[in-house]
Amino acid sequence: MPKVDQQTLAVLSQEISGDSKLNLNFIFLSVASCIIATCGLLLNSPAVIIGAMIVAPLMLPLRGLALGAMKGDVFLFRRGITTLLVGTIISLVLSAVIGAVANIPLTEFSPEILARTQPNLLDLVIALAAGAVGGFAKVRPKISDAIAGTAISVALMPPLCVVGLALSQGATLAARGAFLLYTTNLLGITLACILVFIWEGYYVEKIRMARALTYTVLLTLPIVIPLSISLGQLLRQTRLQSTLRSILVTRTITVGQQVELVQTRINWNRNPPEVYLRVRTRPDAPLTPRQVFEVERLVIREMRQDFLLVFQVESFDEIRSEDLFGYRVPYQEGEEDEVDSTSEPLSPETLERIGQTIWRLNGFLNQPMQRRTVQGRDSLG
Repeated sequence: MPKVDQQTLAVLSQEISGDSKLNLNFIFLSVASCIIATCGLLLNSPAVIIGAMIVAPLMLPLRGLALGAMKGDVFLFRRGITTLLVGTIISLVLSAVIGAVANIPLTEFSPEILARTQPNLLDLVIALAAGAVGGFAKVRPKISDAIAGTAISVALMPPLCVVGLALSQGATLAARGAFLLYTTNLLGITLACILVFIWEGYYVEKIRMARALTYTVLLTLPIVIPLSISLGQLLRQTRLQSTLRSILVTRTITVGQQVELVQTRINWNRNPPEVYLRVRTRPDAPLTPRQVFEVERLVIREMRQDFLLVFQVESFDEIRSEDLFGYRVPYQEGEEDEVDSTSEPLSPETLERIGQTIWRLNGFLNQPMQRRTVQGRDSLG
């Protein structure tokens, strides 16, 4: 296993120690990134959240924590963990205050917020990859450190802000899930940094290196169990939703022919799960509770699981050109030379007024003729 010389290791330690220092720069960037991320989460704006990821400084003390643990450097380890704790507390308090001022209830939380309340094993994989980028960029000067900062901060600041938003509304379950995601990312990034430092030879003794790696792995393993369970539930729910949609479209006349299925959404937090089906119907073929009952009974029988179906109906109508005259005027070749293609057909009201005008004109023209006829008869008499 390669190992760098003491001078190279000392230079890296000095740089990382300076990055891990708690100072005004770190506090300012933490406050700014927290405000940006929290507002982006409330607005459901991925672009704003990405902006917060770029300036978030939580990546800096993590590398100090990892290198200090691997070297057995108590000072560097304490500096890294102290700075990280201060940044975490600032972000939690600030996001909770913003959430209390906004006062958006849990039922109105944006998808960007809800997506960070149910972590799974894939989030740990993302954290490991982000931590590897951060550690590798630090030991390889040719790689831009900004790229590493973006990759790591994407996994830290947003879930931390979600914890504060959820706590401001008393949503402890959502806050617990977001904090699990934050812890997952924290440990995953630290573990990945340690592995990269070991791979590049930035360690003092193999015994200290092995001890730090073992402790980090032991801290990470307990969260693998709930993350694996969450991933299994996610995959199962995805399969069930796909099967359910297929049954509705292919096995029922109501959804397959009478109405148009626009969107399917399932609330798995209810018992039984609530299936929201957004559909479109015609005014002449409304959906009845009897049809909903029959569809729900078929779904329960086929899925062998209880579901509550809720149809969200949008009515629509079709307008055709034949509705103007009661029949469709067929196209004839050469017709475009006689009729302006940009002109629109006359409305029934316009046609009726034209007919009345012609009838009155015809009556006016015939009236003198009738008078002359009557006068001629009188003279002959």
